[in-house]
Amino acid sequence: MESKRLFEGEARFMDIIWDSEPVPSGKLVELCGEKLGWKKSTTYTMLKRLGEKGLVKNESSTVTALVSREEVRAAESSFVVEQTFAGSLPGFLVAFLGGKTISREEAEELKKMIDEHSV
Repeated sequence: MESKRLFEGEARFMDIIWDSEPVPSGKLVELCGEKLGWKKSTTYTMLKRLGEKGLVKNESSTVTALVSREEVRAAESSFVVEQTFAGSLPGFLVAFLGGKTISREEAEELKKMIDEHSV
């Protein structure tokens, strides 16, 4: 899942694709120019790079994502937990909460999610 991790520019580019797909490559160039200030060559370079990573395809001048936002978010989250908290989800949650309290409803929602994802 490592290949689904994105650098900031890649993530911003993928957001445009996810929000617009299927998007004609010419329209993608236009959108990247407007939203990211990119030139045509930058857009096509990024498109090629993410195509090589297996994240997008440009077929018949129409660009579509091969992975969902959720898959990329899951990969990024897993990476952070592994690298920063030695794979400890409880350690991540403690750090994330940073001494804050959560409501009873939030706690129940978390418990339900844990139960659904337990083995």
